Amino acid sequence: MRADFPGLFTANGKPWHYLDTAASSQKPQKVIDAMSRALGADYATVHRGVYGRSAQMTLGYEAARRRVADFIGADSEDEVVFVRGATEGINLVAQSWGMANLREGDRIVLSMLEHHSNIVPWQMIAERTGAVIDVCPLTEDGRIDLGALEDILTPRTKIVSLAHVSNVLGSVLDARAAADLAHSVGAKLLLDGCQSAPRMALDMTALGCDFYVFSGHKLYGPTGIGVLWGRKDLLEAMPPWQGGGAMIEKVEFARSTYAPPPQRFEAGTPMITEAIALHAAIDYVAEQGPDRLFAHEAALAKTLREELRTLNSVTLFGPEESAGIVSFAIEGVHPHDLGTILDEEDVAIRAGHHCAQPLMEHLGVPATARASFGLYSDDSDIAALLRGIDRTLKIFA
Repeated sequence: MRADFPGLFTANGKPWHYLDTAASSQKPQKVIDAMSRALGADYATVHRGVYGRSAQMTLGYEAARRRVADFIGADSEDEVVFVRGATEGINLVAQSWGMANLREGDRIVLSMLEHHSNIVPWQMIAERTGAVIDVCPLTEDGRIDLGALEDILTPRTKIVSLAHVSNVLGSVLDARAAADLAHSVGAKLLLDGCQSAPRMALDMTALGCDFYVFSGHKLYGPTGIGVLWGRKDLLEAMPPWQGGGAMIEKVEFARSTYAPPPQRFEAGTPMITEAIALHAAIDYVAEQGPDRLFAHEAALAKTLREELRTLNSVTLFGPEESAGIVSFAIEGVHPHDLGTILDEEDVAIRAGHHCAQPLMEHLGVPATARASFGLYSDDSDIAALLRGIDRTLKIFA
């Protein structure tokens, strides 16, 4: 599969060992070609033109929505809203559903391992509504503690917003159990699926959540597009977040009426070419088989953890069984220094707080090094990483 990804090679044709897929994935040639065609010979705007190419592009754009719905096991494409990314999806829910439903004293539950994009939007809404944020702790091995979640929930809890897979620890949430707990007190569950959508089979009914978000660029697709899935009844009850063209039924200076979902939440000219390229990315991932991808990346993560455990200077974070993500620290070596030395060896990892500063504080470190695998990763990437770590240890000895 590596040959399908032109980004996995250096300028002189050598393999580039890309271990930062959790941040953003490389793109297969099929996705690049689909985007190129959409930007070039096929391009026209959607929904408005009466000419043939506009009609064809509209069909392609809406076909992408149907493909997403099928990929995530949604009941209807009307439950799929295209957004700029998961961050915008969470902000949309917070600003629309949250402002309509949260009152002073209501509770919002997050967990200790959340990405900043699943913390800051809720803080902003809490400040405006008077709601209070409760933080669910983690188990000793870095999973969201569902026993503690059950104790935190109260009848005042209105929404629980959790990562399906941690972007730092790779720990996988028992989403159905979390949904059942949230619903037991009448709360809604939002899942951040940025790390799960690229590597797990999804079924919204089976998960039992109320909202689900993910970004296209982590799913081997382009930047600038993501998906918010919401239960149809919830979306229909939510007011629009942004106003403009395409999201209206009728506009008068006295008042405007709005289109039904999902158009209600897609103001302005949408991400046309990005949606078509996302369709191609989903097709590519589906051909490989999400269950197979999860097993492949989890096996690589297990192998890397076993290798790193042999080094006395390395501290590993997170559970033994992780979804293709391994975070670690080397005694006496700042992750940024490690990342710089690895870059000289054509190995790319992420070094820093990974937009999860509360989790870093919980772990007792300012930053970690993170290796994250993709469907194109293999044992040669692990070998190159270990060679780079060995060189780093010699430099800092």
